[in-house]
Amino acid sequence: MPMDMMTFMSQLNDTLVSENGPNLAYLLRPTSPHGKDLVKEFKNPVRPMFRPFEGAMQSPWDEIAIQYALTCGHIAKRRHGEAFKEHSQLVSLFLRFFTENRGWTLPALFSILRDLRDLAFDADHHAKYNGQKSECMEDAARTIAKAFGNCMTDRTSPPDQSRKWGIYYVVGLVLKCYFRVKRISLSKNILRALDANTDIPALSLYPRSHQVTYRYYLGMLSFLNEDYAKSEQELTLAFYNCHINAQNNQQRILTYLIPLRILKGHLPSTELMQRFPILNELYTPFTAAIRVGDVAGYDRALDQLERQLVDLNVWLTLEKARELCVRGLFRRV
Repeated sequence: MPMDMMTFMSQLNDTLVSENGPNLAYLLRPTSPHGKDLVKEFKNPVRPMFRPFEGAMQSPWDEIAIQYALTCGHIAKRRHGEAFKEHSQLVSLFLRFFTENRGWTLPALFSILRDLRDLAFDADHHAKYNGQKSECMEDAARTIAKAFGNCMTDRTSPPDQSRKWGIYYVVGLVLKCYFRVKRISLSKNILRALDANTDIPALSLYPRSHQVTYRYYLGMLSFLNEDYAKSEQELTLAFYNCHINAQNNQQRILTYLIPLRILKGHLPSTELMQRFPILNELYTPFTAAIRVGDVAGYDRALDQLERQLVDLNVWLTLEKARELCVRGLFRRV
């Protein structure tokens, strides 16, 4: 049965009273079926249309409901920049509520921050395609960093209901934004804040998915700083804790872990490479050359794959690993 605006607000209110975090996340997701119902109710939504709904719920939830309907309307019309702006306002309003509540709100926080990141990506991509400038992803990163601070500063909730249980998930989101806009140096501020806060639960107590994402980005930061020992340690932990069915995430980790292992003389097995055809195509020319001491073949692979390797930031690591190939040639001689 289609859901109108008043029914939507009523369900929001019931969810808040019952403190049902997963249902709140569902209600605030633009891709949920009721989002399409609201688009049909308000075919071309503009703010004055929603004045009758102001004050229909306790602040800020009347405004959050209105922002949600506006966001859905802009998404339906493929107005990516406007959708991002309206959803950004929704997130800001939600954070006012979030700081006064406990960890039951975390599922909703995770959901709206994910949507913020995705809408920012769409807005920037659409603007670039049309030759326009857009910095939505940078704006999203600032908002998500603010949410990180709101998780960190929970001093009153009982330990099992603390907003601090959202820290590493939100860190993963903000670091992904920094990497996307190539503002990786800003990651240091997040890591310093984590190091300075001594009353955060141990990383091992967080959901495994949160641990894997955090360790992946920690490994990536160390990789880019050429701290290869630290990078290998974090990426190895990320890989072995990654869900067995998360093939894309495993591939993302191995993209950097394999060259690190090659650099130390540990070549990946044929069985492992066959599980990841893209990595097999990328790295097998190097491992095959190292095994037989084929320096010319190794150099040829560096030249042919240079563009791809540079884009991935692994060219320098593989160039350093060339020494292994030279050693193999000397052994053969």
